[in-house]
Amino acid sequence: MKNKLISAKEAVEKVRCRDTVCTTGFVGTGTPEELIRALESRFLKTAAPFDLSLVFAAAPGDGDSRGVNRLAHPGLLRRIIGGHWALVPKLGELAINNAVEAYNLPLGVMSELFREIAGQRCGVITKIGMGTFVDPRQSGGRLNDKTWEHLVELVNMRGEDWLLYKTFNIDVAFVRGTTADQHGNISMEHEALTLDNLAIATAARNSGGIVIAQVERVTSDPLSPRDVEIPGILVDHVVIAEPENHSQTWATQYNDAFAGQCREDVSSSEVMPLDDRKVIARRAAMELPLRGGVVNLGIGMPEGVSRVAEEEGFIEDVTLTAEPGVIGGMPQGGLDFGAAINHHALLHQNQQFDFYDGGGLDIAVLGMAQMDVHGHVNVSKFGRKLAGAGGFINISQTAKKIVFVGTFTASGLEISVNNGELSIENEGSVAKLVPDVEQITFNADFALENEQQVLYVTERCVFELTPAGIELIEVAPGVDLEKDILEQLPFEPIVNNPTQMDVRIFTDAPMGLVQRDELTTRRRAKQSKDLKPRAA
Repeated sequence: MKNKLISAKEAVEKVRCRDTVCTTGFVGTGTPEELIRALESRFLKTAAPFDLSLVFAAAPGDGDSRGVNRLAHPGLLRRIIGGHWALVPKLGELAINNAVEAYNLPLGVMSELFREIAGQRCGVITKIGMGTFVDPRQSGGRLNDKTWEHLVELVNMRGEDWLLYKTFNIDVAFVRGTTADQHGNISMEHEALTLDNLAIATAARNSGGIVIAQVERVTSDPLSPRDVEIPGILVDHVVIAEPENHSQTWATQYNDAFAGQCREDVSSSEVMPLDDRKVIARRAAMELPLRGGVVNLGIGMPEGVSRVAEEEGFIEDVTLTAEPGVIGGMPQGGLDFGAAINHHALLHQNQQFDFYDGGGLDIAVLGMAQMDVHGHVNVSKFGRKLAGAGGFINISQTAKKIVFVGTFTASGLEISVNNGELSIENEGSVAKLVPDVEQITFNADFALENEQQVLYVTERCVFELTPAGIELIEVAPGVDLEKDILEQLPFEPIVNNPTQMDVRIFTDAPMGLVQRDELTTRRRAKQSKDLKPRAA
């Protein structure tokens, strides 16, 4: 250990110009902030290293200046390959301004790609991304004109089209854990997630690169073999982080429950106000399986579904999951997103996506930034705003049922809920239902081919994807069908006697979803029987 233990300043001196640097991190969870800060400091002082390629799966940033946002200095980066971009806006500016080569690939594919690099294989062969912007028949995940190399290829195997995501070497890996022992073995007992640390470290080692591990502490006692997440044979250097650069998440310095060391009582959680977010979350929660279903909730508005499930008393009746590896419990939101409390198990991120890609999810509730006449959804790019796909493509292509959630309009929308009815007090100035989405993150045609059930839930109405087109199936009580919905749409949906949205959604009292009526139970049972999983 005395040969491996060095300062952060000494560690980043090992990074050479034009190296490919891969870092772990999911928002702030597991983000090696000490190493990233040191790399930024070295560049600002010496103008080296320059022309780096930066690789990450889930955006290790805070939406402002922390994480890899620190590396957005002219000349430091030449190429960026990322799975999610929403929380790294400073890197997004580089991509939008054509200042770097930039790619957005599905987060799950990125996670699986690290394993393929570790095994020195040719790449990930999958159907994930078919018909979306990462399909090479569209943009192949390339984000600007400066980005010339094709990292995604269309291949035909056994008479079927597949996508091949090509591997590349990793020269430097930034990983993170809790404790390092005298052999350089790394444990993660205080970390909220294990992420892809092992795969990234193995990928760098087998690429002939180096692995730098940021930890909270070192011990002279050998770690228990069962506690080791990254074996010392993969670790070249160990750096002890300052506490402020090793918080458990960006929002929480440390919580035993995030680390799975204790359970928390969630019954006292603050009740959501009855606004547009809760209306949408309630309607989406009505689609959750009655018992035993496996669910993924996306970031943002879908986070409210877990709170509704808790309010309604059936949070333990379904298994909520999150893409970085959380199984069960209550996933957290905001800058704690990715962490969970009372979870049952914690997988490596790439293992979670194996489960997702193979059709393991019964239902996914995901955000809907734009939806068009075809039923395609865009959550990844809007003008100069680059959000990135994250795990959205993996999840939306393979879940048996998908519920997209979002307000009907944005920027200024004001509603009120009174006496079981919804009123539109002020319409938003930005249309979210458009003739054609700017970028296809979810391809409705692909979903129809795979016989997925797809709903689009807003505060005032619900649409369903059908082979004949987009059908308006529910309207909120108090909403004028013509004025508040049809006149606002740039396309004509199928309108065939839509029903009224459940009035319980628009009252302050709990909805009683645990005691769902027999008709709803029979309908959901039939839907579940008719659905079939689609392996990617």
